[in-house]
Amino acid sequence: MPPARPNTVIDLLLLLLLATLWGASYSLIKIGVATIPPILLIAARTLIAGSLLMIVLHSRGLTLPRDGATWRRFLGQAALNSVIPFTLIAWAETTTDAGLTAILNSTSPIFAFLLTALVTRHETVTLRKLAGVLAGIAGTCLIIGFQALAGLGHQLWAQLAIVAATICYAGAAIFGRQFKTLDPILPAAGSLLCGAAILVPISLVVDRPWTLRPSADSILALLGLAAFSTALALVIYFRLVQTLGSVGTTAQAYLRVPIGVAIGVLALGETLTPTAWVGLACVLTGVAAMTIPARPTGHSR
Repeated sequence: MPPARPNTVIDLLLLLLLATLWGASYSLIKIGVATIPPILLIAARTLIAGSLLMIVLHSRGLTLPRDGATWRRFLGQAALNSVIPFTLIAWAETTTDAGLTAILNSTSPIFAFLLTALVTRHETVTLRKLAGVLAGIAGTCLIIGFQALAGLGHQLWAQLAIVAATICYAGAAIFGRQFKTLDPILPAAGSLLCGAAILVPISLVVDRPWTLRPSADSILALLGLAAFSTALALVIYFRLVQTLGSVGTTAQAYLRVPIGVAIGVLALGETLTPTAWVGLACVLTGVAAMTIPARPTGHSR
């Protein structure tokens, strides 16, 4: 008999929650950068999120590693998963819509798949995962409608920055597998603290925060971004990298698009086109293909 997989449903639910938390981050960033400069926003995001996780660490009786090798890995993870992509996306959203940002950023599974297949080869690259990547792409296009991409090229540098951030996220999912022996909260907290150590001094020099008067909406967006879309999200992320693997974890990028559509339907009274429903089915099929473990082909003895 095939071995039981009791955690698969939990992992898929966590994947859905991660997609929701990160899907909401684009709107929160858009609100935040309205009155808070991008570097300062991301510096505060990483500092607040890292501090929250340190409180959780203390309450659980955990301590961060003290060896230099682990902290160098935390620093590398911070560069790939927060410092570079967070800043690029925040800067891009000063001129680019949150929706288009989410669409461009949903392609990270493609880059994770390509990096895995061509460079690291740390996971088995199967036809099923390839089919999942292709189904996710097709579903995303059907959900958003090709007319939604009409804004492509109007702010070319901002959009290239989003694509660069997406490649960083794909690399981070692969790099993050080095922390398999650690409790997921440890690399989350360590990488955020490294990110804050880099960004806070830069923001003090560049943005001079004491001269700013951010709006209440921007401050609330920053707090939500730090607590939920960063601190909580990264703990879930490192857990899923351990259980679903790099390519499987990046599948949440596809889920962000239907989640955004669902929020519009439920909260704003928007409607879905027939092709969007087909696209949603394609996305869910693609995510399943990339995340649900295959059944063993051999017979038990």
